[in-house]
Amino acid sequence: REEIEALLEPAEYKIFARRFGLDRPANFEGHWHLHAYEPLHKLAAEFDTDERAIAANLNQARTKLFQARESRVRPGRDEKILTSWNALMIKGMAVAGRHLNRPSYVKSATRALDFIRKTLWRDGRLLATFKDDKAHLSAYLDDYAFLIDAIIELLQVRWRGHELRFACELADVLLAHFEDSEHGGFWFTANDHEHLIQRPRAYADEATPSGNGIAAQALARLGYLIGETGYLKAAERTLKSAARVIGESPIAHTSLLTALEEQLMLPQIIILRGHGGTLKDWHQSCIRDYAPRRLSFAIPDSASDLPQALAEKAPKGEAVAYICEGTTCSPPVLDEESLRTELAQTTAKA
Repeated sequence: REEIEALLEPAEYKIFARRFGLDRPANFEGHWHLHAYEPLHKLAAEFDTDERAIAANLNQARTKLFQARESRVRPGRDEKILTSWNALMIKGMAVAGRHLNRPSYVKSATRALDFIRKTLWRDGRLLATFKDDKAHLSAYLDDYAFLIDAIIELLQVRWRGHELRFACELADVLLAHFEDSEHGGFWFTANDHEHLIQRPRAYADEATPSGNGIAAQALARLGYLIGETGYLKAAERTLKSAARVIGESPIAHTSLLTALEEQLMLPQIIILRGHGGTLKDWHQSCIRDYAPRRLSFAIPDSASDLPQALAEKAPKGEAVAYICEGTTCSPPVLDEESLRTELAQTTAKA
């Protein structure tokens, strides 16, 4: 408190002290942990001025204190970039960007994904971390599973065919190098990873979601999207391998339970084909409502090199919708009013 008082003018300190509680007893182990006690309008009345003057006074005080703090050695900061944590952020930014209509969030997610693909994808395999211009360490289950899941979410905001192909490449590596082909589920490390005392295979959620749970859901969604039965079977084997531990402690296995729910109640996948404003309007109709079991992909009619299951859903006019559950799809929906009717009757909102 004495240091702050010495740095500020008397008039600045009086207002600052009232605002942040320096006129009160210390609130944390003999020191002051600053937070706002008094609102600006109350301070304005107390000091016989207006809120704008109070705000200017406080900003000036903050500037002086910040300059003093900048003379200290800053705390250490962990600045490595982790593939798995970035994948979680990419998904979160994609979800927020889609539902809140914030293009800047989508751009941020896209930049992060492009960085990972350019910097941490080497010779058909992922690396786990990047710092000081160096990418290294073989990636783990979480890196692959979280990134596949993130790409599927980002593709629902805007379509990029090369990202779908990247997700499939990641899934193929997951099955080739991480799957327990005998019992189902996925090991945390690849079969060509450096030798460890124990090769772990975790199912429970910890500080981050379970890699097995995210893999099961993401592989199933990707499998239904492109018609790849190998991904669907791997997802099912994962859930079967985890059945006992899920039953013993459901609360610890939320990610796997979410994947299991989509096995029992198949997600609704809407494929939109078209162009221009019509395609965009139809896409907005599909994502406007809260429907946790609905995935919606707006694929421009100019998109090429699509997997067969998607290429078969051909463009018709300005826009067309194909509404699928599992491997079963509706006839083409050719007008927006019919699409809205179908969406209103869906169970994907449950």
